[in-house]
Amino acid sequence: MATVAVLADVHGVLPALEAVLAEGDVLAAEVIVLAGDIASGPQPVETLDLLTRLGERVVWVRGNADRELVEMARGQFDGEAPDAVSPWAAGELRADQVELLAGLPTTVTIGDALFCHATPRDDEEMVLVDSPISRWATVFSGVPANIRTVVCGHTHMPFARQVDRRLVVNAGSVGMPYGAPGPSWALVTPDGVQLRRAPLDTVKAAERIVAESTYPGREDWVAEYLLTNYSDTEALEAFRPRAEG
Repeated sequence: MATVAVLADVHGVLPALEAVLAEGDVLAAEVIVLAGDIASGPQPVETLDLLTRLGERVVWVRGNADRELVEMARGQFDGEAPDAVSPWAAGELRADQVELLAGLPTTVTIGDALFCHATPRDDEEMVLVDSPISRWATVFSGVPANIRTVVCGHTHMPFARQVDRRLVVNAGSVGMPYGAPGPSWALVTPDGVQLRRAPLDTVKAAERIVAESTYPGREDWVAEYLLTNYSDTEALEAFRPRAEG
């Protein structure tokens, strides 16, 4: 098993991504796994360009927001946009970036660890740290027996717990962390998993996004997602109805 740094839910927040990429253990990791929802945010083009420059050390996984960006960019999205920033971000992407996101896998296996966005079977399915074992058993029903660790993102809430002899890890969110401030990520090693947070001056990050992004709603966006922080209680209450299956 390689040493893997897992970055989930970057959501096009370039200063937060740069803060995590500067962490010593991320710099030293053999592999960086991007666990989905990479570009949908105020700096989509810059975020994808930075990650692409990192080369083959980066393993990409597609999330629901990435899938939706592709559908929007191609004029194939059916329904109401999940937020205000997604249609704008989709319109900003270059053709090569749309193709990149469209071609990403929904799961990646490294050793005995499986990496996905939401769950191994669905890119927007909700499962929480306190979901019952019966719910986890249903979600993992198609996962091969040799997979001993499942690493995901999607809910922006970092946790690690045992589920019937498997370790389940949520890496949290780089760009839109819930529960506590600071970009969250996970380090997976042969010895176990560590949940980490990178230091970030959110005021300076917000000022930079307002100055550099052309998203019309950027000031409201940074006020909601950078300058404030949803608590774990708020997030769990919001997600629970969608996590009951």
